[in-house]
Amino acid sequence: MMVCINNDVYLPVFDQHDTYENGNMKLFEKTQLGGVNLKNRIAMAAMTRGRTDINGLVGDMAIEYYTQRAGAGLLFTEAIRISEDATGSPLTPGIFTGQQIEAWKKVTAAVHDKGGVIIAQLWHSGRMGHSVDRNGKLPFAPSPLPIRGMQHFTSQGKKDYEIPKEMTIPEIKQTIMDFGQAAKNAVAAGFDGVQLHAANGCLPNQFLAESANQRTDAYGGNIPNNTRFVLEVMEELISAVGSEKVGIKISPFHPYGDVILDNPSATYTYLIEEFNKLEFAHVELMRRSPFFPSPEHYAADNEIEFFGRKIRQTVIANAGYDKASGEAELEKGIAELISFGKLYIANPDLPERFEKDVALSEPDRATIYGGGKQGYTDYPLWNE
Repeated sequence: MMVCINNDVYLPVFDQHDTYENGNMKLFEKTQLGGVNLKNRIAMAAMTRGRTDINGLVGDMAIEYYTQRAGAGLLFTEAIRISEDATGSPLTPGIFTGQQIEAWKKVTAAVHDKGGVIIAQLWHSGRMGHSVDRNGKLPFAPSPLPIRGMQHFTSQGKKDYEIPKEMTIPEIKQTIMDFGQAAKNAVAAGFDGVQLHAANGCLPNQFLAESANQRTDAYGGNIPNNTRFVLEVMEELISAVGSEKVGIKISPFHPYGDVILDNPSATYTYLIEEFNKLEFAHVELMRRSPFFPSPEHYAADNEIEFFGRKIRQTVIANAGYDKASGEAELEKGIAELISFGKLYIANPDLPERFEKDVALSEPDRATIYGGGKQGYTDYPLWNE
């Protein structure tokens, strides 16, 4: 199943043995992000799980799922649709109706009751969608270029990607405003902040990439124009809810979703230089995946070291980490937090397992996406 994932579900689990004394480990240090205090430097990455109802409402299962994992210093939600037009995959949550906001209030309240901190990841899938789940409407994209080399998971099974509808300037402006309204809705729902999903082939990522963006207006044709959409959305989010509540996730060398940049090092360096002119809380930096190899013309640099050193905001390192490699990353002094995806699926008490050196459970791949409690909230705690 190929969806607009935002996690390291498909990355390998490495050896959990480490040589650090847990009491001196940076992973368990308290820290601050924006205006909130975090009890440790362990974050749960956003992960699409496909368990809402047809109206994009989270329910009791989601409340249980997130509260089980509230031992993390920080929780990122699964990607949340900012509007009906943002719909990509079926059974994914939204935050653009009153009912959706009320449903999320129950999640945030339960997480806060457990002493947790939770940030809403805001999502527009762009061309990573299909008309069968969009009331017959083609997905929007920067240019009418379909995704090649993969299929989309729909409510009617896997289907080839369609040629998307090129966004007009008014549609671009409306989408930017939709992000701002979604951020306001998220804060109204009790979230501690918002994160722009600009990684893994979704709409903001598409604007950055020449394989998806061949516009000749102000939103394409060169690096400043290609980055304009992302920067305008970030400015809108900051204006909507304040700088301390805003962050972004990027994946510079990750080509998922047929997102190929002519010069990713130059594009993302420019983007980060523009980020540094803005006031906001964090940049989550996703490493490339061995399951989706980068094109040959991409640099071989380590993303955290190459890009992370340039970032003025708090850096959160993401993708493929275990306890030892996460601790080693923090020791470098570039990243302030490590976000874990796959490990959190089957280990809701991951920080406690790390601290006590308890063996980690493996997730059931058949139940990662969609379904009920099985493979979602039924993984046992280490001491059960």
